[in-house]
Amino acid sequence: MCAAARGNNASDRTQFGRSISVAPGEEVSEATCFGCSIRVRGHVAGDVTAFGGSIVVEDQGQVDGDATAFAGSMRLDDSGKVGGDVTVFGGQIHRAPGATLSGGVTVMGGPGWAVVIFAIPLLFLGLLIAFIFWLVQRVTRPRVPVTA
Repeated sequence: MCAAARGNNASDRTQFGRSISVAPGEEVSEATCFGCSIRVRGHVAGDVTAFGGSIVVEDQGQVDGDATAFAGSMRLDDSGKVGGDVTVFGGQIHRAPGATLSGGVTVMGGPGWAVVIFAIPLLFLGLLIAFIFWLVQRVTRPRVPVTA
């Protein structure tokens, strides 16, 4: 179940459960990863997005667009470049002094944010299911006549 899915552009990379590595000298247009991490040592002309994984832009790695990590961290090594914004939700950002970042940085750090985002909807879903069970039991319960 680790098959790659290709977008309209042949140089887009999308993976499910299998990490993406952009090698030195290699260029891709977009990189998106679900449940895995992205390692950039080459050039990404567009955005890099990881859901449930981390993004690493190593030395000489370059991302022209935005870099976004949901429930993961971001690491920018020396000589690594990100031309757009960096957003880290539910993780941390580690930036080397020699890294270049042209856009803004947004960090909603720590795993607590990811827990809140996933746990609250699950809590409401659980309460809704419990309420439905309660209603079904109440409606289908046989009525017993009260004797005096």
